[in-house]
Amino acid sequence: MSKMTSFSLQHKTVHVYPAPTACPIIYFHAFEEISEQLLQQLRAAHCPQATFVIISDLDWKRDMVPWDIPQSDAFHGGAAAYLRLLTANIIPKAESALSARPLWRGIAGYSLAGLFALYALYQSDTFARAASISGSLWFPGIKEFCLSHEPMRTPDHLYFSLGSKEHKTRNQMIRAVQENTEAIVDHARKQGIDTTFQLNPGSHYTDAIKRCADGIQWLLVQ
Repeated sequence: MSKMTSFSLQHKTVHVYPAPTACPIIYFHAFEEISEQLLQQLRAAHCPQATFVIISDLDWKRDMVPWDIPQSDAFHGGAAAYLRLLTANIIPKAESALSARPLWRGIAGYSLAGLFALYALYQSDTFARAASISGSLWFPGIKEFCLSHEPMRTPDHLYFSLGSKEHKTRNQMIRAVQENTEAIVDHARKQGIDTTFQLNPGSHYTDAIKRCADGIQWLLVQ
């Protein structure tokens, strides 16, 4: 992996970890503090060569959220606006200094960023593969949206994962996460998309970095 470069756009911090030759590129939305640990985990697992673009300093409950939750003051749908920034500004700048054009683009994220990774496929044809890792697919309306809309580009491969205890909560919205995820996975498979679903032991926060590495590695080995 070549030397990392960084830049900021509209208060988002972008770290680019370029590969020296033509290879896939993975866009990962992350909390800043997990970036280096994630890359170390990928290296330790002998992950196939790729360029990684890690984006942080996000307004998580706006940038990663497709629409408002009416009964909540916390979630404000700003994913469409952020996706425009990503595709029109962040991606061109991130890829402008690469030595070769990426073979394909993937998008991956954990929790709300996993929700965004899935939503992005329905609003843009930019990404060929996606990983929704412990994705917040409990989000009201996302199951119905995915089952009634078509991706802008049929993805080559989709990865989903959850913790086995994530649905075991008193929160009525979050209790739907496994049911919703399994319904979306089943729908994708019926569309002929190569789709895997990994049920990991533990809750939402168990082994988060390893789960992220597993999802990204799966995208890269297909």
